[in-house]
Amino acid sequence: MRLRKKHWARPEMEASDIVITDQYNHMGKWNENLGNNSEIHLELGCGMGGHIAQRSKKNPDINYVGIDLKDEVLVNALRKVKSLREDERMKDKDFNVRLMPLNIMLIDNVFAKDEISKIYINFCNPWPKERHNKRRLTHTKFLTQYKRFLRLGGEVWFKTDDTGLFEDSINYFKESGFEINFLTYDLHNSSFEDNVVTEYEEKFTSMGMKTMFLVAKLVSID
Repeated sequence: MRLRKKHWARPEMEASDIVITDQYNHMGKWNENLGNNSEIHLELGCGMGGHIAQRSKKNPDINYVGIDLKDEVLVNALRKVKSLREDERMKDKDFNVRLMPLNIMLIDNVFAKDEISKIYINFCNPWPKERHNKRRLTHTKFLTQYKRFLRLGGEVWFKTDDTGLFEDSINYFKESGFEINFLTYDLHNSSFEDNVVTEYEEKFTSMGMKTMFLVAKLVSID
């Protein structure tokens, strides 16, 4: 779906300390920007922000960084984070969330070695045509990039409604030094208890969609 350009989105984001627009100036200094030494979780493709907003409120002792490409999407994530937590009356700089407009293909040199403890990938584009598979956010090409900043023992939590992407991703993870610690083809009817429902997930679950989910732990950086 093509988004209508919102010329006010970038100025609104730049006015907030939650949004990082100088993406390459914080490598190795993300805890300094966030004002604490808590672990950092990264959401790739945070969309409208429902997931990261709920996570940040639920876990105030964890830092969250969300990345998405479009200002028109990310500005809604900014508003959702602030709206969900307006009762806390915090200044923007004191939130445990940072949002960043960025093409995920350009994520190298944004985070330092071991700077990220967990990565969330929720309902990314499945790129079903074989010639496009390398664009998948779980492809070995991307996993190699993530391993440059995901600590050993860190995890990737991956959700999708696309069976082909899910089954290929299982192999991508195994080929890239990860072990699968949890896997289900029906998350909402599984034993997993720490799910946070995204906007997409809520909509399509009501239409009968089953969510597939896995937790992949990084056990080798070679």
